[in-house]
Amino acid sequence: MSTQPHTVTHNPGASRFEAMVGTQLALCEYHRSAAVVTFTHTEVPSALEGQGIAGAMVKAALAWSREQGLKVRPQCSYVALYMQRHSETLDLMAPQSQS
Repeated sequence: MSTQPHTVTHNPGASRFEAMVGTQLALCEYHRSAAVVTFTHTEVPSALEGQGIAGAMVKAALAWSREQGLKVRPQCSYVALYMQRHSETLDLMAPQSQS
């Protein structure tokens, strides 16, 4: 299986990070509220799975969160798992009572 090149971009108007590969769109959606960003959904078309696209989007999203001084609430199971596997991101985790 060959992997196609992909670039992650931030689309603040749509509240998501995106990677367009050919004609297929992968995305990582969020909602921002005050000092917390909630990542709600990450989706990669099945034809593009296994190419590191979801990880690249989440990495970019978490880097943006850090740059903005935001705490993260990972409602999306992929984002939560990514953060567990990358302990250097755990300091971004929002306390349960914070909204």
